[in-house]
Amino acid sequence: MANNHTTYPASNLTWQILNHANEHNYAVGAYNCYNNDGIMALIHAAERKRSAVIIQLFPWTLHFQGPEFVHYVASSAHAASVPVAVHLDHCIKPEDVELALTLPFDSIMIDASTLDEEANIRHCKGVVERARALNITIEAEMGRIEGGEDGLPTVDMDFVMTRPEDAERFVQQTGVHFLAPSFGNIHGGYPAGGAEKAWDLPRLAAIGQLLSDATPLALHGTHPVSDELFQKTIECGMRKINLNRTVRDDYTKFIAENAGLLELTTLKVQGVEIYAKSMERMMDVLGSSGRY
Repeated sequence: MANNHTTYPASNLTWQILNHANEHNYAVGAYNCYNNDGIMALIHAAERKRSAVIIQLFPWTLHFQGPEFVHYVASSAHAASVPVAVHLDHCIKPEDVELALTLPFDSIMIDASTLDEEANIRHCKGVVERARALNITIEAEMGRIEGGEDGLPTVDMDFVMTRPEDAERFVQQTGVHFLAPSFGNIHGGYPAGGAEKAWDLPRLAAIGQLLSDATPLALHGTHPVSDELFQKTIECGMRKINLNRTVRDDYTKFIAENAGLLELTTLKVQGVEIYAKSMERMMDVLGSSGRY
């Protein structure tokens, strides 16, 4: 848990988790969860692997499951025996930002990437200033990452690559604590050649050289991506790696195949364990296992 006597942002749990990863050259998974199966699976996996993790919720959760679900998630996360932060991913609408700032999130990703650069800077800076008083840290996207994800609109615009020197200026002017760069990564699936062909790792390495010591980088667009490629991004300064279908597919396949065959209690117990095993495997891949 955060130390309330420590100066912001070091008092913030997400910052503590990613700063530790920065200091020890590994990455922490930020796992998109949609229901309490995902929450339970992730906390069980994190405690068994002695790994810090970040629970990620989409704005969809704010509306479908409501604020009380966020309170349940935060209470469960912060009671864990290892550091578990709660993060709101891709908060786009201003009214969702307003609601999120009233809830027990440790961090929020402000997605103003469809705005021009100056408007993005103004918007992010304003949210950072307000979040400071609430001990919430802020992630932002620099450039534009193509595609869409569950619960998010698909942006039909050419992606814009992040320029290293612009990223440095963006962080300085906004005060954001974590940055999601665009280097060919795509939300929602890759075309022929996959991420290996799409990603510009030299660009990512250049961004990491300028920023990652003070500003941990966040990786979006991670399905499908090989274990080896994940590890290459860690060498470039990635510290927060968003994971969704990479750890969810085995769980959803099991539920689909067994929903009419097993009692609901059995289905949930076995489903949560399958989900947790997928998460544990990624903790080993990212190097976060055994750190706590």
